[in-house]
Amino acid sequence: MVKAGALGLLGGFSLDRLAAAGSTGSKSPKSVIYVFLSGGLAQHESFDMKPEAPSEVRGEFRPIPTKTPGLHICEHLPELAKRSDKWAICRSLSHGSNEHSDGHLIMMTGRTDLPPGFDRNKPTETDWPSMAALMGHLLPKGGTLPPAMVLPEKMVHRTGRVIPGQFGGLLGRQHDPFFVEASQYNPKQYGAYPEYLFHHADGSVKRDDLQFRTLSLDLPDTIDFERFRDRLGLRGLLDKQQEHLEVAMHAQGMDRYREMAVSLLSDPKVKEAFDVHSVDDSIQDRYGRNAFGWSLLMARQLVESGVRMVQVNLGNNETWDTHQAAFPNLKNYLFPPTDRAISALLDDLEERGMLDDTLVVVASEFGRTPKVTTLRGAELPGRDHWGAVQSILLAGGGVQGGAVLGETDKLGGEPIADGRKAEDLAATIFDTLGVPRDTHWTDVTGRPMPLYLGEPIRELFA
Repeated sequence: MVKAGALGLLGGFSLDRLAAAGSTGSKSPKSVIYVFLSGGLAQHESFDMKPEAPSEVRGEFRPIPTKTPGLHICEHLPELAKRSDKWAICRSLSHGSNEHSDGHLIMMTGRTDLPPGFDRNKPTETDWPSMAALMGHLLPKGGTLPPAMVLPEKMVHRTGRVIPGQFGGLLGRQHDPFFVEASQYNPKQYGAYPEYLFHHADGSVKRDDLQFRTLSLDLPDTIDFERFRDRLGLRGLLDKQQEHLEVAMHAQGMDRYREMAVSLLSDPKVKEAFDVHSVDDSIQDRYGRNAFGWSLLMARQLVESGVRMVQVNLGNNETWDTHQAAFPNLKNYLFPPTDRAISALLDDLEERGMLDDTLVVVASEFGRTPKVTTLRGAELPGRDHWGAVQSILLAGGGVQGGAVLGETDKLGGEPIADGRKAEDLAATIFDTLGVPRDTHWTDVTGRPMPLYLGEPIRELFA
């Protein structure tokens, strides 16, 4: 029953069903890894440096040349600089909000307009559904694993409130994306532990009690098994298959997530897709033996196992919110593991013949202010929130290496050419995944909603 019945729950569609109805004719659908840098990556300190601007704008970092003639990025991203033939930059993505919760919802749902009744303090059932939720619902199921997953944790504010924009919202709670809970939430934890754990104000933090739990899954709150809490370790589940199935079969209202849980138990290959600690030492070393490296390694393994969209949250508690001590924190704790892990991901995908079929997107909820400022009480300066513009990186999936789209003013604060919106980034992701342009999703009241609200960023693709 486990092998035949449970596998059948998710095996009703083949992966080419959607390709046959692809949005661009003969183009084959691809996979997407969406790397989300929660907190707000500073464009001035990454991909849109302004070395000729006044010191209070240009900051402390200097540009370095990349492999692409004429293209320069931050000196603390040397590995990405060596691989500019694999990625492109859009320097002109913009929305109107400088607030974290607004920006998260905008950039995770691909909708600039906030939903009616939006509550910044908690997710609600009237929120727009996240892109991961939509793709988990709309993409065909290709086997045991769901088509879309989020890792290594839900995004939670240091106060303990869960950030809105990550869930099913108007699509229905039964369509919340499948979260892989590999990281232990801690309100004072920032960065890529154990190697690059830090606190914004106090610098390096040493802790020995944090683990990257690669076999732990947190099923959505809709699952209410009599003998299990909603946090379930995959190892324990594998050891208790029959008990779990008996409970599931007798549970009322068995929904799609219960079906996923049952199917996840039935396939021994699933353990390999999630297990990054058993991967060859040389591969772990390339990615980095830290939360950022392991997360991106797991994302590659999941895509290789058939997951079509993986969202990777690099930095909980708004780790990239560099209001203070921005320059030492970026230099010492944030850029090293990020530069290393993303570069390793691109190399790994290329070596496995997967880069052309996998789009990697790196974005935040917003950029940072043009002017460097110092918070009251802070010793070292940083930059504040800035929804007006951010730089996003796109790699693989047919992206033209070394391409740059968009331009900002001399202060790096406003787009002055080729402006793009969150809707355009979402359309790029949907188009890459092969979802037809006329696709609609239905909200909980039965209203049809168009999926595409923008245009794919085609200028960056070869």
